[in-house]
Amino acid sequence: MPDMASMIAGPMPQSDTWQSAITVIQEVEPPFIPAGAHAMTIVVEWPPADPDTPPHRHSGPAFGYGMAAELGFELEGEPPRVVRAGEAFWEPGGDVIHYQDGNNRDDIPVRYTVTMLCAPGKPMLTFVDEKELAERKDRRAPRTS
Repeated sequence: MPDMASMIAGPMPQSDTWQSAITVIQEVEPPFIPAGAHAMTIVVEWPPADPDTPPHRHSGPAFGYGMAAELGFELEGEPPRVVRAGEAFWEPGGDVIHYQDGNNRDDIPVRYTVTMLCAPGKPMLTFVDEKELAERKDRRAPRTS
């Protein structure tokens, strides 16, 4: 990851405070974002042990940040993982199924924020039916538990 000074153009500020005020938590190369896409930033809060949104997909990439507790997170083709407060996550959107984004804890709520880039004329979230899940079961990473 490049240092902040290499990502800034123009005259340098009088103070160096800006260098310690910014922390990069994630840097990725997202897929192509079509003209006319729009962004939506949401905060999601699941109560303790809530199972999450049913399997779904997003029309464009999504970038998230854990704000409190632990998020159970699973994308098609990747093993399930836990995103803790202060950690970032992202998904490419499009055809990839998002299996899990629920509370990994049964004693406290989880809270995270997500910025989604929605493809023009497409819904932000589309649920996946049982038939498609069965057809694509070979694309899901093996589960350890």
